[in-house]
Amino acid sequence: MTPLARKRLGKILLNTAGVLVFLYAVFPVYWMVSTGFKENDQIFTTEFVPFPTHFTFDHFARVLTEGVANNSIWLYMRNSAIVALGTVLIGSAFALLSATAIARFRFKGRGMFLVVLLVVQMLPAEGLLIPLYMMVKRVGLGDNFIGLIVTQVALTLPFGVWMLRTFVAAVPKSLEEAAWIDGAGRMQTFWRVLFPLVAPGLVATSIFSFITAWNDLVFALYLMSQSEGYTMPVALQYFIGQKGVDWGAIMAGSTLMTIPVVVFFLLVQRRMVSGLVAGAVKG
Repeated sequence: MTPLARKRLGKILLNTAGVLVFLYAVFPVYWMVSTGFKENDQIFTTEFVPFPTHFTFDHFARVLTEGVANNSIWLYMRNSAIVALGTVLIGSAFALLSATAIARFRFKGRGMFLVVLLVVQMLPAEGLLIPLYMMVKRVGLGDNFIGLIVTQVALTLPFGVWMLRTFVAAVPKSLEEAAWIDGAGRMQTFWRVLFPLVAPGLVATSIFSFITAWNDLVFALYLMSQSEGYTMPVALQYFIGQKGVDWGAIMAGSTLMTIPVVVFFLLVQRRMVSGLVAGAVKG
């Protein structure tokens, strides 16, 4: 086999592997969406039904009109949006400031602080449920969106600090020094030079924080005691009853729940691309 043929064969194998991984990742999403449009006899059949032969919007209509636990589905959507957006805004601000301090300054205990962040990130979130629950209740933030947002920030902050620290450290310090020579203050340098260059990392951490808070089930279930304060993942649990599981409604609700995540990603992904060349090339 010639070198050119081996190169082509390698590309074909690599592309085939990429397509297989893509199909493996996308198939659960496709099955969720397609099940939401299937009739009940196709959902509960023992045969494999890859496509809905008769599309129905009954599951979506029932979820949108009847709601869950005597509440509109939009109430749970709103609650999830409040928690997710609050987590993104607060967590991103703290992560950016912490990452900048760690990457740009040398202080006593810096290495230990990074190790603690890594250890906290390795701990399962379920293992922190009881301590966080007791802390939130003790400070009077139980059954409150603020308490749930603070909890989500605590869970996502270590990852955000670690990721943004890499982005900040990759920015040459000479760019900041050049801005200082031109008369810019530290805050001007931070916003006009450093912030545009670390924006891609900030977008990546924001996406991670948004998805984590949006899909959270355990903490939203235990920290909120009233159904009016539940988020979408908790609301979907109401379709599981003693008489069986309403898979059509669950898949329809899950499909509706996925749309805001996709919209959020589409809104911020442009910033991820434009931020790669912003800041250093202006002037």
